[in-house]
Amino acid sequence: MRVEQVGEGTPEIAVVAGIHGDELGGVRAVERLLDEPLTADRPVKFVVANEEAIEAGERYLEADLNRSFPGDSDADEHERRLAAAVSDEIEGCLTLALHSTQSYAEPFAVVDGIDDMVRDICPRLSVAAVVETSEYIQGRIFVATDAIEVETGLQGSDQSEENALRIVREFLTATGVLPGDAIGREVPAYKLLYPIDKEPADEYEVFAENFERVDAGEPFAAADGAELTAEDDFYPVLLSPYGYANVFGYAAEKLETL
Repeated sequence: MRVEQVGEGTPEIAVVAGIHGDELGGVRAVERLLDEPLTADRPVKFVVANEEAIEAGERYLEADLNRSFPGDSDADEHERRLAAAVSDEIEGCLTLALHSTQSYAEPFAVVDGIDDMVRDICPRLSVAAVVETSEYIQGRIFVATDAIEVETGLQGSDQSEENALRIVREFLTATGVLPGDAIGREVPAYKLLYPIDKEPADEYEVFAENFERVDAGEPFAAADGAELTAEDDFYPVLLSPYGYANVFGYAAEKLETL
């Protein structure tokens, strides 16, 4: 784990990248930012978390780090020990955690609930949506501290790195670390309802677009050519043919505009 601080004092703001070793856009964005002569109005901590997985070119070595929080310093698995160390580093910090995805090219935020902090910060980030995942936070960074995760774009793409760099700057401006005004915008909010199971098959397809409503009776995916049809209206989130082993993604409801 690499930790760098900018500004003097005890940080109350943190940026975490490299939770997954195969999601490098956020790592490169943090490295680019640290190469600049930053002048911070308040201290901030930057964490590149799973350096071993990054070096190995793997998502994780022994356990998914973002399902291992708050961690255990005496655990057998590398990621559970690392989760404890990261938790100690970001304790008490409002944290931006950077990720990327195989399902959606535009950045979107993931939060454990929509509260005043989310209403204040998320509209000042360049995100297409905010997703509340309150029932699916077990082991994620949310159990360690107040956090906003941002999926910065398609995994491995140059655009994901550029998106991550822009969003980090916006987050640091919105939290008073960097000078300036973060421009607010309207952002639609969604809440995850349930995972969309994926039966074993050789070939998968998805027909629906993430964050666009699927009407009851509409086919939205297929496994070996057999179509899956919506029983009720829903909004797909993280929907992709091969992003997850056992699910296509998640069904969500639309909440409000922040």
